[in-house]
Amino acid sequence: MEILGRERRRRWTQAQKLEILGAVGANGEPLARVARRYDVSRSQIYNWRHQFKKSGLLPAMVGPTFLPVGIGAPMLEAEPALERRMGSPSIVELCLAQGRRLRFDSGIAAAALTRLIRSVEAA
Repeated sequence: MEILGRERRRRWTQAQKLEILGAVGANGEPLARVARRYDVSRSQIYNWRHQFKKSGLLPAMVGPTFLPVGIGAPMLEAEPALERRMGSPSIVELCLAQGRRLRFDSGIAAAALTRLIRSVEAA
């Protein structure tokens, strides 16, 4: 990385960009953590990825990607009779970074869930 003159704009070589893109997903490391480590915005990494795929320098993922999933014992419901009568959605448990667990109804709005996950991970 190089900072030039008064502009203070960082210039990344193609090799550095590919290194950063290669770090995403390596050993399960999420894009956000890679962005923080290299002090780059997430949108910049997405832009680089798009540019490299478009130019053919970054191969598109072939086939499905499999992620590890752990299945534990079923959760005990606090008020099973009331929930069944009301027909509420099932409870989902999401395991986050640093051992945090988040439980929510499967009927939660995607935008609300996204805000909730971001606030929990930022804490």
